[in-house]
Amino acid sequence: MSSELGQDLEHSRLASLVARVLAIHDTTLGSPNQKFRFRFRGRLLKDSVEAYDELAAALRPVGFTPLFRQEGEDHVVLLVQGVFEPRASDARVNLVLFVLTLLSVLFVGASTSYTGPDPLGGAGGVSFLDSLLLIGRYLSAGLPFAVSLLGILGVHEFGHYLAARRNRTAVSLPYFIPLPFSVFGTMGAFISMKEPPRNRRVLVDIALTGPLAGLVVAIPVLLYGLSLSRLEPLPTSVAGSQQLMLEGNSLLYLLAKFLVFGRMLPEPVHYVLPPLLHWARYWLLGTPLPLGGMDVMLHPVAWAGWAGLLVTGMNLIPAGQLDGGHLLYTLFGSKANRALPVILILLGLLAIVWQGWLLLLFLILVFGRLHAEPLDQITQLDGRRKALALLGLIVFVLVFTPIPLKVLGG
Repeated sequence: MSSELGQDLEHSRLASLVARVLAIHDTTLGSPNQKFRFRFRGRLLKDSVEAYDELAAALRPVGFTPLFRQEGEDHVVLLVQGVFEPRASDARVNLVLFVLTLLSVLFVGASTSYTGPDPLGGAGGVSFLDSLLLIGRYLSAGLPFAVSLLGILGVHEFGHYLAARRNRTAVSLPYFIPLPFSVFGTMGAFISMKEPPRNRRVLVDIALTGPLAGLVVAIPVLLYGLSLSRLEPLPTSVAGSQQLMLEGNSLLYLLAKFLVFGRMLPEPVHYVLPPLLHWARYWLLGTPLPLGGMDVMLHPVAWAGWAGLLVTGMNLIPAGQLDGGHLLYTLFGSKANRALPVILILLGLLAIVWQGWLLLLFLILVFGRLHAEPLDQITQLDGRRKALALLGLIVFVLVFTPIPLKVLGG
């Protein structure tokens, strides 16, 4: 009897708070198997953004979090027991990872000026440690590449971070991921959201600000790097121990090369197909190989700019927890889940040509299939954010590189 009385009192107290923002039609008590304690159905009395902020602030002292949902023409408020208390991050972890990534990227940049024995092969009797020490002498030569690449990645992640802080959403500082002896020296960087976004508008702001901020840096870095690069003829064949690495093309990268050099690169010896069909096939499949043709030999700064476009394109893939997945969800809600199988199949097909896509497929399947569902799902995108979300998907088409790298010989 006393428990029922206590429950009635709790319901009355909570209903009075909800009634400030919702004209309540009916109330449902949640069962032990349901995530909510109380469910109120009705119509909001004020703008949904204002209503959510007001109700969340009123419920926080009594230990409840509101969820706004839409059911047909009705508005539904679910009260979930507990409030989000984001745990403080240890900034020392972020700092250590950044320093390790800086050293790793410096090493990669220095190796572009190093002409000694292969440090991974120990050729010529030079030990692995001696080779590393030799490359260490060229670390200053790696600075332009390291500063350019980490600048692009840093601006991208701090774009996310500042947008989240502006929208009062708790996130971590950026985590940089070192990857020594790889083509870039890093697997990129990420931030971790410590609580769900309040609504779709907030999710658009956080998801899109990072890629756009990164592009603002990556495009001038790429154009400047291309101006430092040179055109050279490609070999007609690659044999023996020779190795040739061809970077892939996005539409924006093709345009950047045309703006700097006035030519579509890599320029084939001759066109077998009409030029438009040739470039469509080369962009999508990386074939036919332009051996014997003309191409740009990338300066390290241009290599960093190209990497910036590549990372942006990968982040904007419209799947799961990727930035593009967030944008797709804000536009189409739960219907966005229908696109996931298609995206995975397309990535699987691309993995036949470039196996690096297998890693992203694995990460999406294990960690990123679900979308970051906002607490308030009643608030819809305004016109400006709809345009921004569509812009993000257009940018994805422009910067996506279907076949990032082709390595011949070696």
